[in-house]
Amino acid sequence: MKSSQIGKLAEEKAAEFLKNRGYQILEKNFRTKFGEIDIVATEEDTLVFVEVRFRRSKDFGLPEETINSRKIQKIVNTAYRYISMKNPHFSDIRFDVIAVDTEGVRHIKNAFEAEI
Repeated sequence: MKSSQIGKLAEEKAAEFLKNRGYQILEKNFRTKFGEIDIVATEEDTLVFVEVRFRRSKDFGLPEETINSRKIQKIVNTAYRYISMKNPHFSDIRFDVIAVDTEGVRHIKNAFEAEI
């Protein structure tokens, strides 16, 4: 299976995980020239930008450990663009990570912070 197909399956698993916990999925794979956000969702009155990470094994670390400062900046810039385009009204904004590996799915709320 191609890595793009595996990534798509991990994103679908993450979306289902969120839906089962009461999140509403607004967008999947929101793309701009700045980058991509895997999932845009809401949890009550919070707008949540979700990065999905997958690893087949832990040989080189956990999936969530693969997010570096450059990736965070791309996510933040893309989130800023999403907000300016869609003009959503929420009392809070959060950046989460969903890590998918052979042991299952982990949801890291507030994985990083940014000024928006």
